[in-house]
Amino acid sequence: MSSILLQRTQNYLTARRTHPAWLLLASRRAPLMLSCLESLFEYSRDGVPFDQAVQALADVLAAHANQPDFEIETQDIDRQARLELREWVRRALIVEREGRVFETDALKTALRFLAQLDGRMMTSTASRLAVVQREIDNLAAQLDPDPVKREQYIQRKLQELEQQMQELRDGHVPVLSDAQAIESIREVYGLAIGLRADFRRVEDSWREADKTLRQAIIGEQLHRGEVVDKLLDGHASLLNTQEGRVFENFHEQLANHNELDAMRQRIIQILAHPAATQALDDLQRTGLRLLVQLLLKEAKVVQAVRARSEREVSQFMKSGQAVENHRVGQLINDVLQQAAMLDWNHLALRRQPAPLTPAGVALGTLPLIERLRIKSLDDGAPLELLFGAQHTDLNQIADEFWLAFEGLDRLALMQQTLQTLQQQNTPLTLAQLAEQMPLDEHDLETLSLWLAMARQAGVQVSEQEREAITSSDGGQAWIFQVPKTRLAAQDVVGMNEEL
Repeated sequence: MSSILLQRTQNYLTARRTHPAWLLLASRRAPLMLSCLESLFEYSRDGVPFDQAVQALADVLAAHANQPDFEIETQDIDRQARLELREWVRRALIVEREGRVFETDALKTALRFLAQLDGRMMTSTASRLAVVQREIDNLAAQLDPDPVKREQYIQRKLQELEQQMQELRDGHVPVLSDAQAIESIREVYGLAIGLRADFRRVEDSWREADKTLRQAIIGEQLHRGEVVDKLLDGHASLLNTQEGRVFENFHEQLANHNELDAMRQRIIQILAHPAATQALDDLQRTGLRLLVQLLLKEAKVVQAVRARSEREVSQFMKSGQAVENHRVGQLINDVLQQAAMLDWNHLALRRQPAPLTPAGVALGTLPLIERLRIKSLDDGAPLELLFGAQHTDLNQIADEFWLAFEGLDRLALMQQTLQTLQQQNTPLTLAQLAEQMPLDEHDLETLSLWLAMARQAGVQVSEQEREAITSSDGGQAWIFQVPKTRLAAQDVVGMNEEL
């Protein structure tokens, strides 16, 4: 038996014992668990409460309690559902954070495997073959350093484009047949689903890097410089992965709103084709129609994970001074511990030069070494938790606490905007909205929210045409140049409140 075959077999055996997706597919109640988790996370990308997930799984188990293949305990189904969910959290199929459960890339891998079992989505199509051939041609030309061959390649591309232009001038407009259109639409859908999977892998990788960094801070007792180095090195290594590069490219395109708007319009045009109903079912068409919004939401989740890690490292940098001072004391203790083990009765040893300057404390009851050692207030006794109410002076509360109440109420602003648009009964520009709803100290946040509402609603946002909006704050006048767009009441109704 060849070594490659043995290594491959060993990899598969390891995956069967450790990979969460394989463990789930091989489990007895896999159909029930998969259908329950897919329904829970289908429209809840931000996770679902753990108790809600337990109740949903209990309902599924109760509906199949009479089937002996699943071995369901009818006496206490809720307890079995809770234990089952806890088991898959332990096996990293799903993760639990702050009372909510979130899907992982392993769960999406299992669901993608099941989606391909019906044979409806072929992995090898004529359109994919054409893509492979085109990419091989492009890659071979880009890898060739010969300028003559590169010029021949560009000339061939120009001739093909000129031939296509001539066919259009002659009135010959080739379009895809129904079969080709169905293949192409399915190919686009498969690539789009792959993008979301890449984003989830980036999120999982960032969470794993954050977990590793936290363990390093606690276990290895790193100083602040090493913590920052680990943070930056971890981010750089994540961006060098394939899914990291995909996310970084998409993150750069977020600044170009025209490209995102054009992408949204092209998707709507594709789904309007009659072949779209044959290529995709209703759920798949809905997922493709909301691709841009879903990618934006996935990007926000990844950015939130990254910001959380950076924010907490920043807090460690600011508040970890006392801990670091204590670590310096521990290092001094180690030095003095070694000094205490020396035989100071020998005069030759006492006269040897040392890098530490002489220092002492006027405390005659303790030996010299004990006076220099850093003392810790922790006596090893168990700490008691205080659950009683604590009273304090309001003047002692930090300013950040009061500033949190002065932030913009985004939900109230969205509701007020909807009421204004309904009263006017006509689309309004941002300047007209500012006239109906005068800007206050949150002028910049208000304009940002209005632009986000327009983009989520799919309204055309013109970067070329701009309008000036004037605001005043404490006698100071401000002029904002914003892209021109119009919002109507029907665009805001039913909009997601978590922009």
